[in-house]
Amino acid sequence: MNLEPTDSTGDSAPPAESLTFWLAVVIVVVIFAGGLFGYDQGVISGALPGIKETFSLSVFMLQVVTSWVTLGALAGSLMAGSLGDAVGRKRTMLLAGALFTLGAVVQSLAPGELVLVAGRLVVGIGVGVAAVAAPLYAAELAPASFRGRFISSYQLAITVGIFLAYLVNAHLSESGNWRMMLGATAVPGLVLFLVALVAPESPRWLMMKIRRAEARAEAHKVYSDIDVETHLNAIEVALRTEDKPAPWSELFHREWRNPLVVAIGLAIFQQITGINAIIYYANQIFASAGFASPESQAIVTTWAIGGVNVVATLFAIAFIDNVGRRKLLLTGLVGMGVSLIAVGVAFQFIGVQGQAPAAVGPTLAGIATVAALIVFIASFAFSLGPVVWTVINEVFPARVRGRGVALATAVNWGSAYLVSQFFLSLVNAIGSSLTFWLFALFCGIAWLWIYRTVPETKRQSLEDIQRMWSPQE
Repeated sequence: MNLEPTDSTGDSAPPAESLTFWLAVVIVVVIFAGGLFGYDQGVISGALPGIKETFSLSVFMLQVVTSWVTLGALAGSLMAGSLGDAVGRKRTMLLAGALFTLGAVVQSLAPGELVLVAGRLVVGIGVGVAAVAAPLYAAELAPASFRGRFISSYQLAITVGIFLAYLVNAHLSESGNWRMMLGATAVPGLVLFLVALVAPESPRWLMMKIRRAEARAEAHKVYSDIDVETHLNAIEVALRTEDKPAPWSELFHREWRNPLVVAIGLAIFQQITGINAIIYYANQIFASAGFASPESQAIVTTWAIGGVNVVATLFAIAFIDNVGRRKLLLTGLVGMGVSLIAVGVAFQFIGVQGQAPAAVGPTLAGIATVAALIVFIASFAFSLGPVVWTVINEVFPARVRGRGVALATAVNWGSAYLVSQFFLSLVNAIGSSLTFWLFALFCGIAWLWIYRTVPETKRQSLEDIQRMWSPQE
């Protein structure tokens, strides 16, 4: 297997020059799905204090309220693969919009912690469905030279959603109105549903279902200035022996072992290097660093995490199809690892209990923590954030792509659940410094594994990437 890119031949994807109205609609669907995902990730950090006060929750229950979104996402991602193959990418996005809307309403009206957790679970299922369907939808409809940007727009939308959540948290932090924080996603969830109603279906999925006439109509609508028949013929060649989605068991066949290992490895490393621990528990981390008031925590969280996240993801989208996936991944992991080591060192000086005196505000070590976390967020946002999802949606052949992406996404959410469920317990057990150094160790392991295992896929058509895994290559 060649880890570096080769010249693409026989590229069946549409030319890069054509960005049509219907491709823009596809991007809108992907952006709303990612934005809702991001908002639900970011809003919980501001909502937790109010939830704790309303329901008098223990540390364990705080972790349950936080982490059960990831359990729902795990279930939703497993469901989305089969659902997407059975009813189509478009209808799967419709389901995601409905789940986001329902979950938001349940959370905002929750009379007790069990109903709140149930609402979080419903939202999590929507997150999991969207996390599989949206990047897959983008990958199958995007021209080859735009594919990295299309899929990365999903990650950009996640970061914008997180940023907007932090802005809402900052605005409502004084009142502690957590019901409004959590319920705000009902409106964009409904918008996602309505836009998905008019969005085009994937011609690749229609060809998989032997519905060539419909695939031709969608391709004519979505793309301009291409030979649609040539495009569909190229898809048909790739699907010639793949007239129906593969059973789950086929995903584990020897011939697909390499792409499966790449996808699952990236899914795990994206989470165990610490990103969601920082996103979910940002306010608690900054409180430990000396930002004592909810207002100061909201401000530093909004700009040090939310704002930096958006800007760095824009950088990734600008360069992912030129610099390449591997270079961005490897460079980002260096920045993440170094910054996590610095955070661990800073917490050595913050105090025995990990809490700076509230009267004096943030110490020099607290400010150093913020600076190091800015580097961490920026490094993640141009590497593991968008690039992981791009590669996961590229490496599988069409026959097993739906199930492969679903399994990798489920593994990603399973890893996220473990990190978010036990982060506070781990900090209590071994301390903040060792916890962040453990994340840094995982960054080092991830760097070595990616260097040896992950191929470069920039400017490769999906059919070329499929040939990459064949024995003769």
